[in-house]
Amino acid sequence: MIDVFQKHFDELGFKQPTVIQSAVHDAMTQGKSVLGIAPTGSGKTIAFTLPVLPKIMPEQGVQVLVLSPSQELAVQTANVMRDWAKLLNVKVLALTGGANIHRQIDKLKKHPEVVIGTPGRVLHLLETNHLKIGELQTMIVDEADDMLQDETLAVIEDIERATPMTAQLGFFSATRTPVLDDLSYMFGREIVEFDVRGEDHSQGIVRHTNLEVSRKHQPDMLRKLSHMKDFRALVFFNQIKTLNYVASNLRHEHVSVAVLGSNERQTEREKSLRMFRNRQIKLLLTTDVVARGLDIDKLPTVINYDLPNNELTYVHRVGRTGRQGEPGMVINFGDDHDLRDLKKILAGTDYKLEPIYFYRNKLLDHRPTEGERTESVQTKVNRKMRKVQHNSDKINVDKHVNRMFDENDQFNNQGAKHHKKKNRRQKDKGMRHKRQKQAEQQNTTDQSNA
Repeated sequence: MIDVFQKHFDELGFKQPTVIQSAVHDAMTQGKSVLGIAPTGSGKTIAFTLPVLPKIMPEQGVQVLVLSPSQELAVQTANVMRDWAKLLNVKVLALTGGANIHRQIDKLKKHPEVVIGTPGRVLHLLETNHLKIGELQTMIVDEADDMLQDETLAVIEDIERATPMTAQLGFFSATRTPVLDDLSYMFGREIVEFDVRGEDHSQGIVRHTNLEVSRKHQPDMLRKLSHMKDFRALVFFNQIKTLNYVASNLRHEHVSVAVLGSNERQTEREKSLRMFRNRQIKLLLTTDVVARGLDIDKLPTVINYDLPNNELTYVHRVGRTGRQGEPGMVINFGDDHDLRDLKKILAGTDYKLEPIYFYRNKLLDHRPTEGERTESVQTKVNRKMRKVQHNSDKINVDKHVNRMFDENDQFNNQGAKHHKKKNRRQKDKGMRHKRQKQAEQQNTTDQSNA
């Protein structure tokens, strides 16, 4: 590691390189093409960043290209690499689908040395001649087990054909799939493999649990979990239709929730992810493609609302929690039949699935005992009695206040009657005085006439 990187490494509080970072460093520094396989959260981005950046020549065009499966991971990788690249005055640019392509073209005119992008957008800019990689030194394929499949594999092969034959290749993955055995044949280069999964112990203790809940009650269970103190979870769905339905349901119930799906604009997705990372929302609903490779600091919980169909999907989902030694928890929703199927899928792994139970706003490791139920009922009765007593006190207070108002009204009425009698007496007295005066005048007139 070069001196300026070592100083920054220490400033960030890192004690020593992770297993994968140490394993691939020398080979990548020497320009060899590598395959690095390490658990999720083991520092694979830093593993390929530190060896390739010092070889870059400033102002000499794009020399490092990193391909990511999603917009979110591309932006995340760009942020990590930019933090180190600025120490060498190297420019980093993210090119992702969903973002404004005209702005990206304008930024390419500033000649960045490092580009991180999604395969579709990168290929499009290559075909339109806005992105030039004739000087490329290194191409990295991140999340290779997922990227080297179906249509995405064809796109990556097209991009690789546009690179110089001397370009170094790097493939990084958390799992091993059959396609990774054929890399040398597919890309015509010798690939040195470093699989450190058995040596890396950077992941924290993660509990894998099953919460039995029927399909129709799953949205309500999410609502209940969100009311637990300090609860926060990344929730996985198999279909975007189900995701949107549940999101609408939870918002109607005033649950703090956001969506990270393929139908949202990039700005909306970035906002949702930022709010979740800042702990401003409790639940972030997502799919496998969008959330692949995301690094969310100290994420406490992953929920499989829809259970994964295979072991690899499960590995990548649960890898979002328990990163960098932090503890974590995985909660699998499903009925008895669903959870039995999941156990069969994971039968050949080290994952131990434990049943848990939600009761009285808590997650329990055992079914509620008779004593807990009795205590719960008594608590409910006590709360009800306090409420009744409160309402009774309120009624008594209301009666007292009403009585005060009644007495005040009675006093006011008596005062009004008094004033009314007084006015009547004054009026009668005036009338008598007036009649007396009229009588006196009449007598005077009669005497004059006589």
